[in-house]
Amino acid sequence: MLTPNLRSQFPALHLLRDGVTPVFLDGPAGTQVPQRVIDAIVHYLTHCNANHGGAFATSVESDRIIDDAHAAVADFLNAPSPDEIIFGNNMTSLTFHLSRSVAKVLKPGDEVMVTRLDHDANVSPWVLAARDAGATVRWISIRRDDCTLDLDSFRKQLSDKTKWVAVGLASNGVGTINDVATITREAKRAGAMVFVDAVHYAPHGPIDVQTIGCDLLACSAYKFFGPHVGILWGRRELLESLPCYKVRPSPMSLPGKWMTGTQNHEGLAGVAAAIAYLADLSPLPSGEGPGVSGRRERLRTAMTAIRDYEQRLSRHLLTGLVARTRFHVLGIRDVDRLNERVPTVSVTAENASPQQMAKYLASKHIYSWAGNSYALEVSEQLGLEPSGFLRLGLVHYNTVEEIDRLLAHLDAMPK
Repeated sequence: MLTPNLRSQFPALHLLRDGVTPVFLDGPAGTQVPQRVIDAIVHYLTHCNANHGGAFATSVESDRIIDDAHAAVADFLNAPSPDEIIFGNNMTSLTFHLSRSVAKVLKPGDEVMVTRLDHDANVSPWVLAARDAGATVRWISIRRDDCTLDLDSFRKQLSDKTKWVAVGLASNGVGTINDVATITREAKRAGAMVFVDAVHYAPHGPIDVQTIGCDLLACSAYKFFGPHVGILWGRRELLESLPCYKVRPSPMSLPGKWMTGTQNHEGLAGVAAAIAYLADLSPLPSGEGPGVSGRRERLRTAMTAIRDYEQRLSRHLLTGLVARTRFHVLGIRDVDRLNERVPTVSVTAENASPQQMAKYLASKHIYSWAGNSYALEVSEQLGLEPSGFLRLGLVHYNTVEEIDRLLAHLDAMPK
Protein backbone atom coordinates (compact mmCIF):
# COMPACT_ATOMS: atom_id res chain seq x y z
CA MET A 1 0.00 0.00 0.00
CA LEU A 2 1.45 3.36 -1.05
CA THR A 3 1.38 6.46 1.13
CA PRO A 4 -2.00 8.16 0.55
CA ASN A 5 -0.59 11.69 0.43
CA LEU A 6 2.32 11.02 -1.92
CA ARG A 7 0.94 13.32 -4.65
CA SER A 8 1.08 16.23 -2.21
CA GLN A 9 4.87 15.88 -2.17
CA PHE A 10 5.15 16.78 -5.88
CA PRO A 11 4.72 20.54 -6.51
CA ALA A 12 4.29 20.06 -10.27
CA LEU A 13 1.19 17.92 -9.74
CA HIS A 14 -0.64 20.94 -8.33
CA LEU A 15 0.20 23.50 -10.98
CA LEU A 16 -2.67 25.06 -12.90
CA ARG A 17 -2.60 25.70 -16.64
CA ASP A 18 -5.59 27.70 -17.81
CA GLY A 19 -7.27 26.74 -14.55
CA VAL A 20 -6.67 23.02 -15.17
CA THR A 21 -4.27 20.64 -13.43
CA PRO A 22 -2.17 18.89 -16.11
CA VAL A 23 -2.01 15.11 -16.39
CA PHE A 24 1.65 14.12 -16.61
CA LEU A 25 1.92 11.08 -18.85
CA ASP A 26 5.38 12.15 -20.01
CA GLY A 27 7.24 10.26 -17.26
CA PRO A 28 9.20 7.97 -19.61
CA ALA A 29 11.11 11.04 -20.78
CA GLY A 30 11.57 12.32 -17.22
CA THR A 31 9.44 12.20 -14.09
CA GLN A 32 8.39 15.03 -11.80
CA VAL A 33 10.28 15.40 -8.50
CA PRO A 34 9.13 15.57 -4.87
CA GLN A 35 9.77 18.72 -2.85
CA ARG A 36 12.56 17.08 -0.86
CA VAL A 37 14.62 16.68 -4.03
CA ILE A 38 14.22 20.38 -4.81
CA ASP A 39 15.12 21.24 -1.21
CA ALA A 40 18.24 19.06 -1.27
CA ILE A 41 19.50 20.74 -4.44
CA VAL A 42 18.81 24.23 -3.12
CA HIS A 43 20.42 23.40 0.24
CA TYR A 44 23.56 22.15 -1.45
CA LEU A 45 23.95 25.25 -3.62
CA THR A 46 23.17 27.52 -0.69
CA HIS A 47 25.23 25.91 2.07
CA CYS A 48 27.70 23.36 0.68
CA ASN A 49 28.76 24.49 -2.78
CA ALA A 50 32.40 23.49 -3.27
CA ASN A 51 34.62 21.09 -5.13
CA HIS A 52 35.48 17.91 -3.28
CA GLY A 53 38.69 16.83 -1.59
CA GLY A 54 39.46 20.04 0.32
CA ALA A 55 40.15 20.56 4.01
CA PHE A 56 37.60 23.36 4.48
CA ALA A 57 34.03 22.93 5.71
CA THR A 58 32.02 23.17 2.48
CA SER A 59 34.35 20.76 0.68
CA VAL A 60 34.19 18.29 3.56
CA GLU A 61 30.39 18.52 3.46
CA SER A 62 30.43 18.02 -0.32
CA ASP A 63 32.46 14.84 0.14
CA ARG A 64 29.89 13.56 2.64
CA ILE A 65 27.00 14.30 0.28
CA ILE A 66 28.77 12.54 -2.60
CA ASP A 67 29.49 9.51 -0.39
CA ASP A 68 25.84 9.46 0.71
CA ALA A 69 24.71 9.39 -2.92
CA HIS A 70 26.98 6.44 -3.73
CA ALA A 71 25.65 4.53 -0.72
CA ALA A 72 22.01 5.36 -1.54
CA VAL A 73 22.30 4.15 -5.14
CA ALA A 74 24.13 1.01 -4.00
CA ASP A 75 21.09 0.22 -1.84
CA PHE A 76 18.70 1.11 -4.68
CA LEU A 77 20.40 -1.41 -6.99
CA ASN A 78 21.56 -3.86 -4.29
CA ALA A 79 25.13 -3.33 -5.42
CA PRO A 80 27.81 -5.02 -3.29
CA SER A 81 29.72 -1.76 -2.74
CA PRO A 82 29.15 2.01 -3.08
CA ASP A 83 32.54 2.14 -4.83
CA GLU A 84 30.99 0.29 -7.79
CA ILE A 85 28.56 3.17 -8.43
CA ILE A 86 29.64 5.61 -11.14
CA PHE A 87 27.93 8.95 -11.80
CA GLY A 88 27.89 10.98 -15.00
CA ASN A 89 25.82 13.30 -17.17
CA ASN A 90 23.28 10.67 -18.22
CA MET A 91 23.06 7.03 -19.20
CA THR A 92 23.90 7.76 -22.83
CA SER A 93 27.12 9.59 -21.99
CA LEU A 94 28.19 6.93 -19.50
CA THR A 95 27.48 4.15 -21.98
CA PHE A 96 29.52 5.80 -24.71
CA HIS A 97 32.30 6.39 -22.15
CA LEU A 98 32.27 2.70 -21.30
CA SER A 99 31.87 1.45 -24.89
CA ARG A 100 35.00 3.32 -25.93
CA SER A 101 36.92 1.25 -23.40
CA VAL A 102 35.19 -1.97 -24.40
CA ALA A 103 36.27 -1.36 -28.00
CA LYS A 104 39.86 -1.61 -26.78
CA VAL A 105 39.41 -5.20 -25.57
CA LEU A 106 37.28 -6.52 -28.43
CA LYS A 107 39.08 -8.18 -31.35
CA PRO A 108 38.25 -9.05 -34.96
CA GLY A 109 36.19 -12.22 -34.88
CA ASP A 110 34.53 -11.31 -31.58
CA GLU A 111 30.78 -10.77 -31.58
CA VAL A 112 28.61 -8.18 -29.86
CA MET A 113 24.88 -8.77 -29.41
CA VAL A 114 22.23 -6.02 -29.23
CA THR A 115 18.42 -6.10 -29.53
CA ARG A 116 15.76 -4.68 -31.83
CA LEU A 117 13.76 -3.60 -28.75
CA ASP A 118 16.19 -1.25 -27.03
CA HIS A 119 16.58 2.49 -26.77
CA ASP A 120 19.32 3.50 -29.18
CA ALA A 121 21.55 4.48 -26.24
CA ASN A 122 21.92 0.75 -25.66
CA VAL A 123 22.45 -0.01 -29.35
CA SER A 124 24.66 2.58 -31.06
CA PRO A 125 27.44 2.64 -28.43
CA TRP A 126 27.97 -1.11 -28.86
CA VAL A 127 27.54 -1.11 -32.64
CA LEU A 128 30.18 1.63 -32.88
CA ALA A 129 32.48 -0.17 -30.44
CA ALA A 130 32.24 -3.30 -32.60
CA ARG A 131 32.94 -1.26 -35.69
CA ASP A 132 36.04 0.30 -34.13
CA ALA A 133 37.32 -3.11 -32.99
CA GLY A 134 36.49 -4.97 -36.20
CA ALA A 135 34.02 -7.17 -34.30
CA THR A 136 30.69 -8.47 -35.63
CA VAL A 137 27.24 -7.28 -34.48
CA ARG A 138 24.45 -9.80 -33.92
CA TRP A 139 20.82 -8.72 -33.42
CA ILE A 140 18.23 -10.28 -31.10
CA SER A 141 14.93 -10.13 -32.99
CA ILE A 142 11.51 -9.25 -31.64
CA ARG A 143 8.11 -10.86 -32.02
CA ARG A 144 6.08 -8.16 -33.72
CA ASP A 145 2.69 -9.29 -32.39
CA ASP A 146 3.53 -8.56 -28.74
CA CYS A 147 6.90 -6.76 -29.01
CA THR A 148 8.78 -9.28 -26.89
CA LEU A 149 12.32 -10.49 -27.47
CA ASP A 150 12.69 -13.64 -29.50
CA LEU A 151 14.88 -15.69 -27.17
CA ASP A 152 15.26 -18.38 -29.84
CA SER A 153 16.97 -15.71 -31.96
CA PHE A 154 19.26 -14.98 -29.02
CA ARG A 155 20.12 -18.63 -28.39
CA LYS A 156 20.78 -19.47 -32.04
CA GLN A 157 23.34 -16.66 -32.31
CA LEU A 158 25.00 -17.09 -28.92
CA SER A 159 28.40 -18.79 -29.14
CA ASP A 160 31.90 -18.71 -27.71
CA LYS A 161 32.52 -15.80 -30.08
CA THR A 162 29.96 -13.69 -28.19
CA LYS A 163 31.88 -11.31 -25.92
CA TRP A 164 29.29 -8.65 -25.12
CA VAL A 165 25.50 -8.71 -24.78
CA ALA A 166 23.53 -5.46 -24.29
CA VAL A 167 19.87 -5.72 -23.33
CA GLY A 168 17.24 -3.50 -21.74
CA LEU A 169 15.40 -4.43 -18.57
CA ALA A 170 12.26 -2.77 -19.98
CA SER A 171 11.45 -1.22 -23.34
CA ASN A 172 11.07 2.55 -23.28
CA GLY A 173 9.07 2.30 -26.49
CA VAL A 174 6.41 -0.31 -25.73
CA GLY A 175 6.87 -1.21 -22.06
CA THR A 176 7.96 -4.87 -22.42
CA ILE A 177 9.89 -6.26 -19.45
CA ASN A 178 12.69 -8.52 -20.67
CA ASP A 179 13.84 -11.68 -18.92
CA VAL A 180 17.31 -10.29 -18.33
CA ALA A 181 18.16 -12.87 -15.66
CA THR A 182 17.75 -15.72 -18.16
CA ILE A 183 19.59 -13.82 -20.89
CA THR A 184 22.41 -13.05 -18.46
CA ARG A 185 22.68 -16.61 -17.20
CA GLU A 186 22.92 -18.05 -20.72
CA ALA A 187 25.28 -15.33 -21.94
CA LYS A 188 27.59 -15.83 -18.97
CA ARG A 189 27.61 -19.58 -19.63
CA ALA A 190 28.94 -18.76 -23.11
CA GLY A 191 31.62 -16.51 -21.61
CA ALA A 192 30.06 -13.13 -22.54
CA MET A 193 29.79 -9.95 -20.50
CA VAL A 194 26.28 -8.51 -20.03
CA PHE A 195 25.29 -4.84 -19.92
CA VAL A 196 21.73 -4.04 -18.78
CA ASP A 197 19.95 -0.77 -19.53
CA ALA A 198 17.57 -0.27 -16.59
CA VAL A 199 16.72 3.37 -17.34
CA HIS A 200 13.11 2.72 -18.22
CA TYR A 201 12.46 0.07 -15.59
CA ALA A 202 13.95 1.95 -12.61
CA PRO A 203 10.80 3.87 -11.50
CA HIS A 204 8.57 0.81 -11.83
CA GLY A 205 9.95 -1.96 -9.62
CA PRO A 206 12.84 -3.26 -7.52
CA ILE A 207 16.25 -3.80 -9.14
CA ASP A 208 18.80 -6.27 -7.81
CA VAL A 209 22.02 -6.48 -9.80
CA GLN A 210 23.17 -9.48 -7.79
CA THR A 211 20.02 -11.45 -8.58
CA ILE A 212 20.16 -10.48 -12.27
CA GLY A 213 23.81 -11.54 -12.37
CA CYS A 214 24.84 -8.98 -15.01
CA ASP A 215 28.25 -7.33 -15.21
CA LEU A 216 27.07 -3.75 -15.63
CA LEU A 217 23.78 -1.89 -15.30
CA ALA A 218 22.88 1.71 -16.07
CA CYS A 219 19.97 3.98 -15.16
CA SER A 220 19.17 7.69 -14.84
CA ALA A 221 17.91 9.44 -11.72
CA TYR A 222 15.64 11.81 -13.62
CA LYS A 223 13.55 8.80 -14.61
CA PHE A 224 12.96 7.86 -10.95
CA PHE A 225 11.95 11.22 -9.45
CA GLY A 226 15.40 12.77 -9.18
CA PRO A 227 17.56 15.27 -11.09
CA HIS A 228 19.42 14.81 -14.37
CA VAL A 229 22.21 12.45 -13.28
CA GLY A 230 23.34 9.26 -14.99
CA ILE A 231 24.23 6.13 -13.01
CA LEU A 232 26.40 3.15 -13.89
CA TRP A 233 27.00 0.09 -11.73
CA GLY A 234 29.70 -2.40 -12.63
CA ARG A 235 31.37 -5.42 -11.08
CA ARG A 236 34.50 -4.27 -9.30
CA GLU A 237 36.84 -6.68 -11.13
CA LEU A 238 35.56 -5.53 -14.52
CA LEU A 239 35.68 -1.80 -13.74
CA GLU A 240 39.19 -2.21 -12.38
CA SER A 241 40.46 -4.25 -15.34
CA LEU A 242 38.96 -2.33 -18.27
CA PRO A 243 41.12 0.42 -19.76
CA CYS A 244 39.68 3.85 -19.08
CA TYR A 245 40.00 7.19 -20.85
CA LYS A 246 40.77 9.63 -18.06
CA VAL A 247 42.96 12.56 -17.08
CA ARG A 248 46.27 11.57 -15.46
CA PRO A 249 45.76 13.11 -11.99
CA SER A 250 42.43 11.34 -11.42
CA PRO A 251 42.67 8.13 -9.37
CA MET A 252 42.92 4.62 -10.72
CA SER A 253 40.83 3.37 -7.79
CA LEU A 254 37.03 3.11 -7.87
CA PRO A 255 34.85 5.00 -8.34
CA GLY A 256 37.09 7.92 -9.33
CA LYS A 257 38.66 6.02 -12.23
CA TRP A 258 35.42 6.29 -14.22
CA MET A 259 34.00 9.59 -12.95
CA THR A 260 35.57 12.05 -15.36
CA GLY A 261 35.81 15.66 -14.23
CA THR A 262 33.90 17.47 -11.52
CA GLN A 263 30.53 15.87 -10.86
CA ASN A 264 27.10 17.48 -10.53
CA HIS A 265 27.27 17.73 -6.73
CA GLU A 266 23.89 19.39 -6.29
CA GLY A 267 22.45 16.70 -8.54
CA LEU A 268 23.97 13.97 -6.37
CA ALA A 269 22.33 15.56 -3.33
CA GLY A 270 19.06 15.32 -5.25
CA VAL A 271 19.69 11.66 -6.16
CA ALA A 272 20.05 10.73 -2.49
CA ALA A 273 16.88 12.68 -1.68
CA ALA A 274 14.93 10.88 -4.44
CA ILE A 275 15.98 7.52 -3.06
CA ALA A 276 15.05 8.63 0.45
CA TYR A 277 11.60 9.56 -0.88
CA LEU A 278 11.19 6.09 -2.39
CA ALA A 279 12.37 4.35 0.78
CA ASP A 280 9.82 6.34 2.79
CA LEU A 281 7.02 4.85 0.67
CA SER A 282 7.79 1.50 2.29
CA PRO A 283 5.33 0.09 4.83
CA LEU A 284 8.33 -1.05 6.90
CA PRO A 285 9.42 1.12 9.84
CA SER A 286 12.56 3.22 9.63
CA GLY A 287 14.85 4.54 12.35
CA GLU A 288 16.58 2.53 15.05
CA GLY A 289 15.63 -0.35 17.29
CA PRO A 290 13.96 -3.77 17.03
CA GLY A 291 11.85 -4.37 13.96
CA VAL A 292 13.47 -1.58 12.00
CA SER A 293 14.51 -2.47 8.45
CA GLY A 294 17.50 -1.22 6.53
CA ARG A 295 17.22 1.12 3.57
CA ARG A 296 17.74 -1.64 1.00
CA GLU A 297 14.85 -3.70 2.36
CA ARG A 298 12.62 -0.64 2.61
CA LEU A 299 13.42 0.21 -1.01
CA ARG A 300 12.59 -3.32 -2.08
CA THR A 301 9.18 -3.25 -0.39
CA ALA A 302 8.45 0.29 -1.63
CA MET A 303 9.29 -0.56 -5.23
CA THR A 304 7.24 -3.76 -4.98
CA ALA A 305 4.27 -1.70 -3.78
CA ILE A 306 4.80 0.70 -6.69
CA ARG A 307 4.83 -2.22 -9.13
CA ASP A 308 1.59 -3.60 -7.70
CA TYR A 309 -0.17 -0.23 -7.83
CA GLU A 310 1.03 0.47 -11.36
CA GLN A 311 -0.31 -2.89 -12.56
CA ARG A 312 -3.77 -1.71 -11.49
CA LEU A 313 -3.23 1.46 -13.53
CA SER A 314 -2.04 -0.60 -16.50
CA ARG A 315 -5.11 -2.81 -16.34
CA HIS A 316 -7.42 0.21 -16.38
CA LEU A 317 -5.61 1.93 -19.26
CA LEU A 318 -5.19 -1.17 -21.41
CA THR A 319 -8.81 -2.20 -20.91
CA GLY A 320 -9.96 1.25 -21.94
CA LEU A 321 -7.74 1.49 -25.00
CA VAL A 322 -8.41 -2.02 -26.30
CA ALA A 323 -12.16 -1.35 -26.08
CA ARG A 324 -11.73 1.65 -28.40
CA THR A 325 -11.22 0.13 -31.84
CA ARG A 326 -9.87 3.36 -33.30
CA PHE A 327 -6.65 2.83 -31.34
CA HIS A 328 -4.07 0.08 -31.69
CA VAL A 329 -1.95 -0.75 -28.63
CA LEU A 330 1.61 -1.80 -29.45
CA GLY A 331 3.08 -4.73 -27.59
CA ILE A 332 1.44 -6.68 -24.79
CA ARG A 333 -2.30 -5.96 -24.59
CA ASP A 334 -3.44 -8.94 -22.50
CA VAL A 335 -4.27 -7.81 -18.95
CA ASP A 336 -3.36 -11.29 -17.73
CA ARG A 337 0.27 -10.54 -18.71
CA LEU A 338 0.75 -7.34 -16.72
CA ASN A 339 3.81 -8.82 -15.00
CA GLU A 340 5.50 -8.76 -18.43
CA ARG A 341 5.20 -5.00 -18.97
CA VAL A 342 5.55 -1.66 -17.24
CA PRO A 343 2.75 0.95 -17.52
CA THR A 344 4.20 2.58 -20.62
CA VAL A 345 1.57 2.13 -23.31
CA SER A 346 2.18 3.21 -26.89
CA VAL A 347 -0.57 3.47 -29.48
CA THR A 348 -1.36 4.42 -33.04
CA ALA A 349 -4.74 5.59 -34.28
CA GLU A 350 -6.87 5.58 -37.38
CA ASN A 351 -7.02 8.96 -39.13
CA ALA A 352 -4.59 10.67 -36.75
CA SER A 353 -0.81 10.73 -36.61
CA PRO A 354 1.00 10.39 -33.27
CA GLN A 355 1.99 14.04 -33.56
CA GLN A 356 -1.61 15.12 -34.10
CA MET A 357 -2.72 13.08 -31.10
CA ALA A 358 0.01 14.51 -28.86
CA LYS A 359 -0.84 18.06 -29.93
CA TYR A 360 -4.54 17.48 -29.33
CA LEU A 361 -3.92 16.00 -25.88
CA ALA A 362 -1.57 18.86 -25.02
CA SER A 363 -4.39 21.30 -25.81
CA LYS A 364 -6.36 19.45 -23.10
CA HIS A 365 -3.39 19.64 -20.71
CA ILE A 366 -2.54 15.96 -20.99
CA TYR A 367 1.21 15.61 -21.57
CA SER A 368 2.50 12.79 -23.76
CA TRP A 369 5.17 12.14 -26.38
CA ALA A 370 5.00 11.38 -30.09
CA GLY A 371 7.72 9.85 -32.28
CA ASN A 372 10.01 6.88 -31.81
CA SER A 373 11.32 8.00 -28.39
CA TYR A 374 14.78 6.80 -29.52
CA ALA A 375 13.41 3.25 -29.71
CA LEU A 376 14.32 3.43 -33.38
CA GLU A 377 14.72 -0.28 -34.03
CA VAL A 378 11.29 -1.29 -32.72
CA SER A 379 9.65 1.60 -34.56
CA GLU A 380 11.29 0.44 -37.79
CA GLN A 381 10.42 -3.21 -37.14
CA LEU A 382 6.75 -2.26 -36.74
CA GLY A 383 6.82 -0.15 -39.91
CA LEU A 384 6.04 3.05 -38.02
CA GLU A 385 8.85 5.33 -39.14
CA PRO A 386 9.03 8.26 -39.51
CA SER A 387 5.97 9.14 -37.40
CA GLY A 388 6.48 6.56 -34.65
CA PHE A 389 3.78 6.23 -32.01
CA LEU A 390 2.03 8.07 -29.19
CA ARG A 391 3.61 7.12 -25.85
CA LEU A 392 1.54 7.30 -22.66
CA GLY A 393 3.66 6.75 -19.57
CA LEU A 394 2.19 6.10 -16.13
CA VAL A 395 4.11 6.17 -12.86
CA HIS A 396 2.99 5.80 -9.26
CA TYR A 397 1.85 9.42 -8.88
CA ASN A 398 -0.73 8.94 -11.64
CA THR A 399 -4.32 7.95 -10.84
CA VAL A 400 -7.27 6.09 -12.27
CA GLU A 401 -9.11 9.42 -12.49
CA GLU A 402 -6.37 10.77 -14.76
CA ILE A 403 -6.68 7.74 -17.01
CA ASP A 404 -10.44 8.32 -17.25
CA ARG A 405 -9.76 11.93 -18.21
CA LEU A 406 -7.38 10.76 -20.93
CA LEU A 407 -9.87 8.24 -22.32
CA ALA A 408 -12.66 10.82 -22.36
CA HIS A 409 -10.52 13.21 -24.39
CA LEU A 410 -9.48 10.43 -26.77
CA ASP A 411 -13.18 9.69 -27.32
CA ALA A 412 -13.72 13.34 -28.22
CA MET A 413 -10.67 13.61 -30.50
CA PRO A 414 -11.70 14.68 -34.01
CA LYS A 415 -11.54 12.02 -36.72
